[in-house]
Amino acid sequence: MRTILPVIMCGGSGTRMWPESRDSLPKQFLPLIGARSSFQNTLLTLARSSLFSRPIVISNQDYRFLIAEQLAQVEVDAEIVLEPVRRDSGPAVAVGAELAALRDPDQIVIVMAADHVVQDPDGLIALCEKAAVAAAEGRIVTLGIRPTHAVTGYGYIRPGANLGGEVLEVAAFVEKPDLATAQSYIDQGYLWNSGNFVFAAGVMKAEIAHYEPAMAEACARAVAKARKDLQFFVLDSESFQGATQKSIDYAVMERTTRAAVIPADIGWSDIGTWSAVRDLSPHDEAGNAVRGQGMVVGGTNCLVRSDDMLTAVIGLDDVIVITTQDAVLVAHASAADKVKGLVEQLKRDNRVEALVHKRAYRPWGYYQSIDTGARYQVKRIVVKPDGRLSLQKHYHRAEHWIVVRGTAEVTVDAEVRLVHENESIYLPIGCVHRLVNPGKIDLELIEVQTGSYLGEDDIIRMEDVYNRL
Repeated sequence: MRTILPVIMCGGSGTRMWPESRDSLPKQFLPLIGARSSFQNTLLTLARSSLFSRPIVISNQDYRFLIAEQLAQVEVDAEIVLEPVRRDSGPAVAVGAELAALRDPDQIVIVMAADHVVQDPDGLIALCEKAAVAAAEGRIVTLGIRPTHAVTGYGYIRPGANLGGEVLEVAAFVEKPDLATAQSYIDQGYLWNSGNFVFAAGVMKAEIAHYEPAMAEACARAVAKARKDLQFFVLDSESFQGATQKSIDYAVMERTTRAAVIPADIGWSDIGTWSAVRDLSPHDEAGNAVRGQGMVVGGTNCLVRSDDMLTAVIGLDDVIVITTQDAVLVAHASAADKVKGLVEQLKRDNRVEALVHKRAYRPWGYYQSIDTGARYQVKRIVVKPDGRLSLQKHYHRAEHWIVVRGTAEVTVDAEVRLVHENESIYLPIGCVHRLVNPGKIDLELIEVQTGSYLGEDDIIRMEDVYNRL
């Protein structure tokens, strides 16, 4: 069998998993289940089998360096394709199909979401092999998950006639139901829509062109006019913005006559709520799932997660408690699906906690806010070996750097000097400066900013090895 080209969609914001998941660091990059992110686990599942070729990862500009770092951590190579704006899954699939068809219109493609969990990776691989056979015959095959209970957060598939072996015709896709309807669907043998699709590139291209011609044309043009930027393949902005913003379900799957489904029992979850994380996490004898600095006394079936500070729960059952550096979520497990609405309210109230963490990741490492006042800010900065901040200046703030680990190579105007542990250096307002880690270990320093304006947009870059000018 010819290889399957994986296309991994990796651009979602994951608001239902707040406060850990935020726009600046969404859930697909977080270790919600186990030590690795769901994105990394997806990559490692594909790497288990020679059935799959080098994957394509489709995301947006904001996550490009995070994706590259997580790929390096699991030693997986992939092509990273960047969308200039978010346009839902329809255009992402259209771009994946276009890129695959340029290689070979008969290329079999599997589209996967980066934020899902599969507990039986070998089972997934076996199903992909079966789906590829049907896809080569012109079908667009989805994996339909056998429901374990009635849920309202998933779309459902009504299977139809047998097309041969385990492959069934899709009689209908149905939207997220209420609880009673969901139970009736299960009683009738409906399946959960997992959002994984297997198809021949030329077939999907043709279906998108038939049902969404403007989307197809915009995405083909965005690929044709794309450019390379470092290791990234950047879609043409003007062209891609013309793509219709629509999910692949609405754009094609609910309209095509080529849809097929294979029933699957592979331990799948889209990790859509904190209750799902609780159910998939290791439990103690009382059913409590605790991660980090959490503890439960006299309670049952609780999820407590806290990496930075002690979080104690006493005498409560079925609660979700998520502690981060700047926000705490406390919810009954039955209300876990309401987190998305909470985040929308926080955004309306202009709460920065809705979008960003105190720790901000950069291609050279990260910085973390420690304290902020009227005219000062204190940060902890960590620079990876060979990491290099941009050559920059500020109009409104001075900075004082104190090295606490490693050695810093600091440029201040025309002078370059090394600053070692327990040494410091002052950067006056307006000076042109750069920070580099020339060593073999992480460089850690404390930065004290003082001035009339301390925003991140008071950074004037003159040079940047990461092309962020």
